[in-house]
Amino acid sequence: MSTHNHSTLAATRPDFAAIASWIPQGASVLDLGCGDGSLLRYLQDTSKVQGYGVEISDDNIVACIQNQVNVIQGDLESGLSGFESNAFDYVILSQTLQATRHTEPLMQEMLRAGREGIVSFPNFGYWRNRMNILQGNMPVSEVLPYQWYDTPNVHLCTLIDFETFCHDNKIQILDRRVMTGDNEIKLLPNLLGSTAVYRFKRAV
Repeated sequence: MSTHNHSTLAATRPDFAAIASWIPQGASVLDLGCGDGSLLRYLQDTSKVQGYGVEISDDNIVACIQNQVNVIQGDLESGLSGFESNAFDYVILSQTLQATRHTEPLMQEMLRAGREGIVSFPNFGYWRNRMNILQGNMPVSEVLPYQWYDTPNVHLCTLIDFETFCHDNKIQILDRRVMTGDNEIKLLPNLLGSTAVYRFKRAV
């Protein structure tokens, strides 16, 4: 993957750069719902990670192979029992959290298979989403591109929802980045940020 492609990816998926900034050189990574393998390839090229992706789609499996990333075909909803405890430094769920049906057990499995977890998701509390709801419509945007009737998203949440979930499930948040486009949002992030990225571990 060329430097040009890296800059294009970082522009279209700013969560990639945020995730990469947390992962040290040579770390072991498991990318759940890895899609076409773009994030893993990005991390391989920028951080020399050793990793695997898990993906269910046949087309995406082919794309992963073309992207030269290791991929295992599997359904996240069936759990991660094929992976030993603490097998990875980081387990990543990038823009997939909102499409999972069994969120709580999957988050616990992430922290069993890895020392730390990283998730990114669209913030349903973003002001444009709120405006759409006030106008009587489900939001459709760059980070939420689906119509209500064909969306894979089943559990949309806000930053506050996610942080409450972590507290209730004894998950310690280590770091957070909130972005709109490639701009990091520090003021009123639950209102002004369209995408959230969190790094976390099991609370002791």
